[in-house]
Amino acid sequence: MSSNATRTEASPDPVAGDLIGSGIEGGLIDQVNAWWQRVRGGDMGALPAVGGLVVLGILFSVLSPFFLTERNFANLLNQAATLVMLGMALVFVLLLGEIDLSAGVTGGVAMALFVVLNAQFGIPWPLALLVGFGFGMATGALIGFFVARVGIPSFVVTLGLFLGFQGLALLIIGDGGLYRLQVPELIAIQNGNLPTWGGWVMLAVMLAVSAGTSFWDRARRARAGVPNRSLSLVWIKLGVIAVLGGIAVYLLNQNRGVSVGVVEGVPIIVPIVLVILWIGTFMLDRTRFGRYIYAIGGNAEAARRSGVKVRWIKWWAFVICSSLAVVSALFSVARVGSVDATVGRDIVLSGVAAAVVGGVSLFGGRGRLVHAAIGALVIATITNGLGLLGLPAGINLLVTGGVLILAATVDALSRLRSGGGMRI
Repeated sequence: MSSNATRTEASPDPVAGDLIGSGIEGGLIDQVNAWWQRVRGGDMGALPAVGGLVVLGILFSVLSPFFLTERNFANLLNQAATLVMLGMALVFVLLLGEIDLSAGVTGGVAMALFVVLNAQFGIPWPLALLVGFGFGMATGALIGFFVARVGIPSFVVTLGLFLGFQGLALLIIGDGGLYRLQVPELIAIQNGNLPTWGGWVMLAVMLAVSAGTSFWDRARRARAGVPNRSLSLVWIKLGVIAVLGGIAVYLLNQNRGVSVGVVEGVPIIVPIVLVILWIGTFMLDRTRFGRYIYAIGGNAEAARRSGVKVRWIKWWAFVICSSLAVVSALFSVARVGSVDATVGRDIVLSGVAAAVVGGVSLFGGRGRLVHAAIGALVIATITNGLGLLGLPAGINLLVTGGVLILAATVDALSRLRSGGGMRI
């Protein structure tokens, strides 16, 4: 098994994982030093993306007086949700060293099926939505069959579906056709807010779950007789969540309505994304399935020889990716309030970019869901900030492309520095 997979498994916590690795009980300084040594060795995780997010925040707050307002902060979270979800979906296949270029249009076709069944045929929306998710799962299973069983490269299979599903969406909805979303419960996902007390309850639940998970990890490691993280680091992590989360909830609870009355509270989309992020992270970091994904991404042949059912793991990874892609498309449809044949067509490359910018390796075996979420926030911040400055869309594409190339370069150089790659 490669060193990438070993390092990832050694620090499963998505928040403190990049600061853990030495596993010396009680030695906070030793663990920080071990983290710094890994950074110097090329394993930087999400550090460049976090730094970029801070720099962008400072830059746009100086250039635009509207960037740091409560209204724009809430808008940024809603704007980023679709890309965050798609980036997290793609992590499951990127960790295997695979790719899914059809993820965006898979979600688009699923939403087309949903809205046509609901609006044209009168099928209740929960059942119609279930059909859409069923289509996403079936697509993932189809990709997994061709990749894992037949042996066709995932790039070729998903590129074919990317082209074909665009035609399927046109057949379902019709060229130029558009259906309005008439389900208030779904529209509220991107346009509703929690009550002001709901944000504080959400923060309390986050702290309780994070604390419970951290102490459960410590007890589990102690019983297994394996190295444990410093208790001080656990409390530091909880303190950071409490402070940053408290600031965010306080800002979002301020009235940000200008001429439409009182608009306050944490957007409903935020706890939804956080729940999916926690479930996915738990699956990758604390289950055998997740460890197998990292093992296959690090060295598929070594994983196969050790008894891992590589084909089944790849199959399920594509199923999960396509299913989460449908969630991403649902977020997009809920935001704009309509479905047409272009849903998901242009976002998949941005989803790959979000994962790579956040620190997920294109070569497999390294990265976490939270890294993709951070990368998506970086891209969304670029789009949001440049929009506030009134710059043309072409500048947005140029800057995003440059950031992606820079992130891919950092990834390649870090692999060379850590001995995971070879210069030709």
